[in-house]
Amino acid sequence: MYHHVKKLMYTVEVGTPDPRFGAMLLEQFGGANGELAAAMQYSIQGLNCEDPKRKDLLMDIGTEELSHLEVIGVLARAHLKPLKEKGEAAEQDPLIAVVGGGGVSLNNSQGNPWTADYLKISGQLEVDLRSNMAAESRAKITYERLLGHTDDPGTRDALMFLMTREITHLKAFGAALESMDKGPLEIGEMPVEQEWVEKYFNDSTGSGELGDDASGPWNTGDDWEVVENPAFKGLK
Repeated sequence: MYHHVKKLMYTVEVGTPDPRFGAMLLEQFGGANGELAAAMQYSIQGLNCEDPKRKDLLMDIGTEELSHLEVIGVLARAHLKPLKEKGEAAEQDPLIAVVGGGGVSLNNSQGNPWTADYLKISGQLEVDLRSNMAAESRAKITYERLLGHTDDPGTRDALMFLMTREITHLKAFGAALESMDKGPLEIGEMPVEQEWVEKYFNDSTGSGELGDDASGPWNTGDDWEVVENPAFKGLK
């Protein structure tokens, strides 16, 4: 059951509207890494989840993301308000001014419509939690970049709140994943053929004019066997 509380989760105060920035904010309203996508992803994962504790987590955060959608929508709407008036501002973005009436719509910053293709829902809890952690990471970076394009104090305050909550959710999803009885490489129920797990295929190999190979913990150590790509043998 949902119940709308008219008070925003975080107060939005915009000093000087900036329609160009308002269009950028739509990326977090109807974009691939935006709040609607997060709300739908976590909530639908929650509906599918048979683990009652982690189901509660998914539904809690999915519901909070709807609150974030409201905050970013109010924020974007305040910046887009000049597009409701005749003049240069409306001419700069006719898509929003004419089609959207100077308001928000389920489009990203480029005018592309929101789509359920943005959602990552596998029905496998450990996979979904990892997808959610990646989603929160991408959203954090998007907010970080948005903050680099505005000096309005009230706007920055709201964006900082939203950006910080992405890390909160990342922490919660990470804790839920760690608390499951699975190792970091245990995905699903079926065991894999271990002999192939430790083989690292050096498929971009080369030296000198062909380029230099790199090494690190991802391909060196007792657990790894480096396998040279046979296609490169004639080049050496």
